Amino acid sequence: MSTLFFFGTLRHLPLLAIVLDRPVNSLDVGDDSLPGYRADAVAEGPFPILVQDETAAAPGVVVAGLTDADRARIDYYEAGFRYALVDCTTTGGAAAQVYMADAGQWTTDGPWDLDTWVQHWGVMTECAAREIMAGFGRVPPEEVARTFPRIRARAWSKVLARQGRHGAGTYAGRVEIVQRVQTYSDFFALEDIELRHERFDGSMSEVLRRAVFVSNDAAILLPYDPVRDRVLLVEQIRLGPIGRADPTVWQLEPIAGLIDPGEAPADAARREAMEEAHLTLHRLEPVGECYASPGAATDFFHLFVGLCDLPDDAARIGGAVDEGENIRSHLMAFDDLLAMAEDRRTANTPLTLLVYWLAYHRGRLAVG
Repeated sequence: MSTLFFFGTLRHLPLLAIVLDRPVNSLDVGDDSLPGYRADAVAEGPFPILVQDETAAAPGVVVAGLTDADRARIDYYEAGFRYALVDCTTTGGAAAQVYMADAGQWTTDGPWDLDTWVQHWGVMTECAAREIMAGFGRVPPEEVARTFPRIRARAWSKVLARQGRHGAGTYAGRVEIVQRVQTYSDFFALEDIELRHERFDGSMSEVLRRAVFVSNDAAILLPYDPVRDRVLLVEQIRLGPIGRADPTVWQLEPIAGLIDPGEAPADAARREAMEEAHLTLHRLEPVGECYASPGAATDFFHLFVGLCDLPDDAARIGGAVDEGENIRSHLMAFDDLLAMAEDRRTANTPLTLLVYWLAYHRGRLAVG
């Protein structure tokens, strides 16, 4: 049996229960502190590290009676954060071990507070931990560390999913997940799922075998200049047409980008406008939110029209170079874009939806 001292995110017992795969009430947990250290936030992520400070004592919890199986699961989870176990003695006199980072491994960013972290990051981290621990015994820890930013991004989408405006009047039947296995995880993920669900007559379906493509939420923006009555579209190479063997590999589309962990969709839209087209938006008009293909993918779009100035020199080359983006902007009169949509030449669902929304609201925006 082992005794560990937790000073950081694993003090949040719902998270610890996910990592250990057993209920909190089965654990021997007690409040304590570690003398000679303080917990500082890490600039590179929403978690803390221990910093030597003879005047301080880092608050935490001591968890006793951990089995070898428990230790293996915790070691796996912590390995992704590049911590190592160090012997310690707590203020309460417990002989324990604590996960500690190497000096200089992370950049400190002021004091870390558990309650503040739980408020902002608790649910997201629980979602991320479920994905991480689903790979226990199967995915190497170094692979978890490499893909951790994408895991966090997918987890943030699960947080945003709890804030959706849709669903009124739909069926709230039971869903039983028989088995859920993540068969691929990198920039995106793929899950094989076996499930049963309640039918509209109250009976349960047979076990269904399905797969789902897992991404994270995206903000999609159509820039519009109501004075000049023109829009801006971006053009870039796209993998969907390549996979479909479409000869039109470079696509015209709205500005779009994945929403970063902790970021609001509207803030992501403003950020992407600057990154992809060097645009500063005067006002954002929320258009809607929708799944791209709910039968097979988690892709979820937060749609906006952004009011801005689009002078003749607004079209240029842009994109985030560190993300491999090479994006060309196009200015277009709105009537020309509407004619493209009417002629079925906008091969992009969000763009088509935004075109018709703007056609309906264009008069209001011109005087607003």
